[in-house]
Amino acid sequence: MYVGRIMHTGLVTVKPETSIVEAQELIRKHNIKHLLVVNKKGRLAGLVSDRDLKQNWASPATTLSVHELGYLLEKVELGMIMVKAVVTVTPDTTVERAAYIMQTNNISSLPVMEGSNLVGIVTVTDVMAVLLRAIGMSEDSVRLGVLVEDSIGRLADVTAILKQEEVNIQSFFCWPDREYAGISHLVIRVAKEDGIGALQALERNGFRVLTRYEKDLTPYLPGSAG
Repeated sequence: MYVGRIMHTGLVTVKPETSIVEAQELIRKHNIKHLLVVNKKGRLAGLVSDRDLKQNWASPATTLSVHELGYLLEKVELGMIMVKAVVTVTPDTTVERAAYIMQTNNISSLPVMEGSNLVGIVTVTDVMAVLLRAIGMSEDSVRLGVLVEDSIGRLADVTAILKQEEVNIQSFFCWPDREYAGISHLVIRVAKEDGIGALQALERNGFRVLTRYEKDLTPYLPGSAG
């Protein structure tokens, strides 16, 4: 999946001269968390989040009157508080790459650019939704975990067992275990009604199956006698 498939294109943009009062109203009106700041040529100049607005709002402990406070806030422009060094992506960026960029930069949105043109925005919520669909997360699925040696053919061994059992795999992914070198953690999702059959088939073929959190994974390692 690519960013271009999930990005929001109905963009709410503002000028650097926009006050934080106006910005707050736009965020409330459109039910969004980010405002894209563009210059007079329509080029991306910065980004402001609802968190930025809250951090720059006057302290509730101020002794100013409502009138005085409102007057001062109207003088604070987005150009003064916006993030200018904006991290961006292109439409052909993969969703997993976008997730990695947001995680490593500790940000929650990415403007999408085609050359110098702003064409969309993608948020951490958008990316999370795609990744959850990709791993088959739903109330109608069962999660089975298996630890295997990181070697050629082990994935095929596991899927062949489930094929023989006529169990349809809804999703399948794996990652190397950080604690045990050379071991990969496979996570398989199958329909609820296939859960017991899948578990029993795997265990008959020598795999120890994880169905819940286990503090000690030693009994589930390949070759363990349990």
